[in-house]
Amino acid sequence: MFFSFLHNPNIYKSCFYSNFNMFANQFKTVALLGALTALLLVAGQLLAGRGGLLIGLIFALSMNFGSYWFSDKFVLKMHKAKHVTELEQPELYNLVKEVTHLARIPMPKVYIIPSETSNAFATGRDPKHSAIACTQGILKLLTKEELKGVIAHEISHIKNRDTLISTIAATIAGVISYLALMARFGAMFGGFGGRDRGNNMFEMLALAIITPIIAMIIQMAISRSREYIADESAAKIINDSKGLANALEKLESESKHNPLRSGNKSCASLFIVNPFKSGVLVNLFSTHPPMKERVRKLENIEF
Repeated sequence: MFFSFLHNPNIYKSCFYSNFNMFANQFKTVALLGALTALLLVAGQLLAGRGGLLIGLIFALSMNFGSYWFSDKFVLKMHKAKHVTELEQPELYNLVKEVTHLARIPMPKVYIIPSETSNAFATGRDPKHSAIACTQGILKLLTKEELKGVIAHEISHIKNRDTLISTIAATIAGVISYLALMARFGAMFGGFGGRDRGNNMFEMLALAIITPIIAMIIQMAISRSREYIADESAAKIINDSKGLANALEKLESESKHNPLRSGNKSCASLFIVNPFKSGVLVNLFSTHPPMKERVRKLENIEF
């Protein structure tokens, strides 16, 4: 190894930048999660003053604790995911088993979502407590190679612990959206408490309009940075990028024609492609990177 560095210093440079980028990405994620939690505290204060700030702090700590232990079960139940065995879904189960072995992590539980929408996501607080959920639609749409690429992407999220990060971000963003909804009702009926009406109305409008937008932007930044890394990691795990690139193009096209009809939009970041109906404003605040850029990066990966 030492002599290979001497003969080819680019190897050392590549290794250094790879580790630096990984550290920078982890630091960025922690900072953004901190900002999202701080935003929740601000929302609590705007909604109910100092008492709201304390409630927001308690709520934030409770949500992070609850998200760590129970968010995977909550998300799976929300999408009516059903746990399946190797006997029930042999092809899917064996693909997950194969990729898991290549990634050198414990075997996650496998779930099927009863939806014709083509999509998939991973969840769980760590590799030992993880799950992969695929819709019925994605099993019909993709070839074996393409589905393997999708599974490798989700396995990468598990290995990099993105599942916990994304779920916590989605949970906090969902709570902020709920507080914003309460604020809109408060503004309609004259606000909360006996503080100055003009200031109170301004704070209610700020909470109702600005905070959910900021939360969305922060969640978007967290999700996008993790998606690029998961794509690259997936390609390197299975030593192939073509299957995932083809799958992403198919999934994006299919999601435009057959979007998810129900579900919390704050959980969109968990899926491999945005499962909800797209549009100019939705694309602007999408939790997923532009598909063309994802495909381009995959096509440029060298093995």
